[in-house]
Amino acid sequence: MNASKVLLQVDALSAGYGPMRVLHEISLTVCRAEIVALVGSNGAGKTTLLRALSRLLPSEGHITLNGQALDAMTPDQVFARGMVQVPEGRQLFDRMSVEDNLLMGAYARRDTVTVRRDIERMYALFPRLGERRRQLAGSMSGGEQQMCAMARALMAAPVLMMIDEMSLGLAPVVVDQLLDVLTEIRRNGVTVLLVEQDVQVALSIADRAYVIETGRVALDGSAEALRHDPAVRQAYLGI
Repeated sequence: MNASKVLLQVDALSAGYGPMRVLHEISLTVCRAEIVALVGSNGAGKTTLLRALSRLLPSEGHITLNGQALDAMTPDQVFARGMVQVPEGRQLFDRMSVEDNLLMGAYARRDTVTVRRDIERMYALFPRLGERRRQLAGSMSGGEQQMCAMARALMAAPVLMMIDEMSLGLAPVVVDQLLDVLTEIRRNGVTVLLVEQDVQVALSIADRAYVIETGRVALDGSAEALRHDPAVRQAYLGI
């Protein structure tokens, strides 16, 4: 792998909650303008890994983004360097409008003119949000809320967007729309780290993937290769 293309490098990362260790020396690499999936069953440690990368959890090991070590940084400092997370369950500001939620995503930006332009870009990327820009975010459907959460993250101008369980609870037609958006996001230069329990969805869009089992990397490789791996097919695809 060409080192100049590496955006995120994780080496021997271990983390947990109090005395309970969840992650065990996980190592992975994400290159620029890639979609990389983290897949595995519920409870495998995928969300814990995202929390450790965002520095919401203390950890052991080494994390580098764009050549900068993140190990000693606070969550705000990591966010300022372009690592942005779309959390599981969306966590929108339910009693604020769609547009105000998008503006919250850009709270750290000072380029007012560009922010306004980027909001219009979000409405072009997610037309449903444009139709509902004045609507309270909490009154929208689950799919529309997921669109809003992704748009809010994009308003932070991320270099790496981490999405936790994008497809959870959504109808297949909505998931297909979101997958199209991920392709467009990547085309525009944003790198995506996608956490998914739905392995079929993840491997349909990713360039590469890591299979997480009980807090460890069990398998990794191209999405195409993992899609045809007998162990993955039996354990996760029901084939």
